[in-house]
Amino acid sequence: MTAQPEGEPAFPLAAVMYLALASFGSALSLRVTDAQLPRLAAELGVSLGGASYVVTTFSIAYGVSQLFFGPLGDRHGKYLVVAWACMACAATAAACALAPGYPTLLAARLLAGATAGAIIPLSMAWIGDVVPYEQRQPVLARFLTGQILGLSSGVLVGGFAADHMSWRVPFIGIALLFVVIGALLLSTNRRLQASARQTRSADGPMLRRTMSEFSEVLRKPWARVVLLTVFLEGAFLYGAFAFIASHLHRVLGMSLSSAGTVVMLFGMGGLVFAGSASRVVAALGESGLARWGGLLLAGSLLLIGIAPNLWWALPGCLASGLGFYMLHNTLQINATQMAPERRGAAVASFASCFYLGQSVGVAVAGELVERSGTAAIILMGSAGVLLLSQHFGWRRSQRPRVPAV
Repeated sequence: MTAQPEGEPAFPLAAVMYLALASFGSALSLRVTDAQLPRLAAELGVSLGGASYVVTTFSIAYGVSQLFFGPLGDRHGKYLVVAWACMACAATAAACALAPGYPTLLAARLLAGATAGAIIPLSMAWIGDVVPYEQRQPVLARFLTGQILGLSSGVLVGGFAADHMSWRVPFIGIALLFVVIGALLLSTNRRLQASARQTRSADGPMLRRTMSEFSEVLRKPWARVVLLTVFLEGAFLYGAFAFIASHLHRVLGMSLSSAGTVVMLFGMGGLVFAGSASRVVAALGESGLARWGGLLLAGSLLLIGIAPNLWWALPGCLASGLGFYMLHNTLQINATQMAPERRGAAVASFASCFYLGQSVGVAVAGELVERSGTAAIILMGSAGVLLLSQHFGWRRSQRPRVPAV
């Protein structure tokens, strides 16, 4: 990373905010179908588990596409690739809105996941390029406010649409949103200093270069620990999370729009972390964040799973967001530094594992939910997150502090 003169940042102050808006759109696109699953199942003539494949297909495509976008961002500029990915997301969201039936909706969601795959990981990698390590975790936390609000707003918007509108309406809004964000990013990219638009040329066939990039990341033992951890985090958490709105609807008798509003508290918990990240990081350190965040997340999922009424679910959803972002932000900061010389590929690997983990978790939960019930799915997620977070926190405590580069 090229050092900047004192007082002269490598990017306009709005640059990170626009990336946060892009991550908002990406997360909104992912979660907008969660609260709509019962409505989609009824209208498309499939089971609840079958409807959940609109989540699974998005996550699979999102994860696999990282194998392409990571090296592409390194070569052509991460910020620029994010901008054009937003324009592509507008087209795929429109395709979802226009899908005439279940098979075509699955195909459109597959494309939507593939185009959204560039946004969050390349944004994180770009922040890793331009922000020194010792300042990076609070900046990443502020960037994550977009993702946090997108995740929670997606469930809220999906639930409202399921109760009061067509399920197609949110996708139209998402398409328009991405057009605006893409235009803002393209304009900002032209004003970035050269050090913030850095590229790295590579020779040889693209497939061979791509495989080489990822194999070099996987050679690092700590990278393998981080990647396996985030894969399992995605599986355990989102296998449960995708069915929380359906659980509140089925078990507690809430409308889908009300259930979406309750699940939105997950995002509010994330905002609590983003606003206090500097103090919390200083007090607990990375190991403590992972352990306490995982404990809080597991306890919150347990509370939601056994909740006899709404008043148990409310604090559970709020605390689950705080716990998740304590744990996940720790994994993210490690991802930005586990292979600094190949940061685009490293962070892309991280995102790929996270979303592939989600797809596996939701697919498995979708197969089990009709037999086991939504409460059992949520409780299994709680147990998995607890074990995983405590193990990673212990592993992180055995490592020296990461050098600031």
